[in-house]
Amino acid sequence: MTWLSAPIRSVAQVVTGNTPPKSDEANYGDDVPWVKPPELGSTEPIVATSEMLSVQGAERARVLPKDAVLVSCIGSIGRVGIAGIPLATNQQINSVVCGPALLPRFAMYWFMHSADALSAAANNAVVPILNKGNFEKMPIPVWPLREQSRIVELLDEADRLRRLRREADVKAARILPALFLKMFGDPATNPMRWLIASFANTFDDTTAGNEKLQSSQFLEAGKIAVVDQGQSQIAGYSDDVSLAYRGKLPAIVFGDHTRIFKFIDHPFVLGADGVRVLTPKPKVNPLFAYWHCKLLNIPSAGYSRHFKYLKEKSFICPDEALQNRFSDLTQTAMSQTAVLEKAAAKVEQIFSVLLDNAFSGQLTAQWREAHMKELLAEIEQQARLLDLPMPIERDALL
Repeated sequence: MTWLSAPIRSVAQVVTGNTPPKSDEANYGDDVPWVKPPELGSTEPIVATSEMLSVQGAERARVLPKDAVLVSCIGSIGRVGIAGIPLATNQQINSVVCGPALLPRFAMYWFMHSADALSAAANNAVVPILNKGNFEKMPIPVWPLREQSRIVELLDEADRLRRLRREADVKAARILPALFLKMFGDPATNPMRWLIASFANTFDDTTAGNEKLQSSQFLEAGKIAVVDQGQSQIAGYSDDVSLAYRGKLPAIVFGDHTRIFKFIDHPFVLGADGVRVLTPKPKVNPLFAYWHCKLLNIPSAGYSRHFKYLKEKSFICPDEALQNRFSDLTQTAMSQTAVLEKAAAKVEQIFSVLLDNAFSGQLTAQWREAHMKELLAEIEQQARLLDLPMPIERDALL
């Protein structure tokens, strides 16, 4: 069934955010949330942000009502959120204040589903921009409110299970740092008074002499993994196995710009640039060394190099047998974590399919058939109010 669709501006008000002058510190306080694109990406209503406006700042901003749908339209195109309370956004976000024909969470899910279309509608600048004029001309489905509500109900339940899965992952991620601290104490304060070693006596820097692959050369699948300094454990793949890292495995990859550590125990290619490969010295267990590094406090210097700060750190030297015991326990936990990660990926895949099915009509097909008469009456009323033509299937379904 093809229901109605209409330009966003005909069923909602679009508001572009702004930034109250930073030169006046009185614009910022703790009264009104002020959303920026990194704070989007969740289906949970936004009620607090890292930076807040004062009452004065809110008066200079464009405050949005609860349930406004927030869409990033500069840079990270297509990140979506929804307001849990009145709030404001910066100018990178276009917000959709839904009219009576559009349920806010239905619109939120639609924009999540339409991330690729939003990106395609942006310009091709170095920093892509989808301006307000083009954004509000984009079509959005205007389905019977009863069916919108049914879709929201189904997707909310799927999303609840998805969030529970993520919460389980967060809890699992806390286990190994807690185990390290229990067995060895905080390396920064060394309460168990272990011997201390320098970086040079703990690691060899085995980066030199290895080829590095540019990101433009990464493949989606291939014979050997590519590891760079980004968030993902594997950044891509290559078919050129001659580029493989030539040093000893396992190794620890350090992001010189990002301060991210990765434990790598399989053949890999280094991704350029900002990657350092560290090999623990003899009698230093690699997994112990990895988790020790993860617990280090390396100060941020922005997108500068951080290896110099790492080389200044000291490292505790527990008994080798205790390190190995920690490694054994860690390998068991990491195996279980890998299973959880696969399950999480499957849950995300299922949710993506549900989104596709929701807006293709498959998700509610049987429910729609059972309620067709009432839905057609409702959509006919919406068509009159919005001055839109009725779907061509109408007569065949009556």
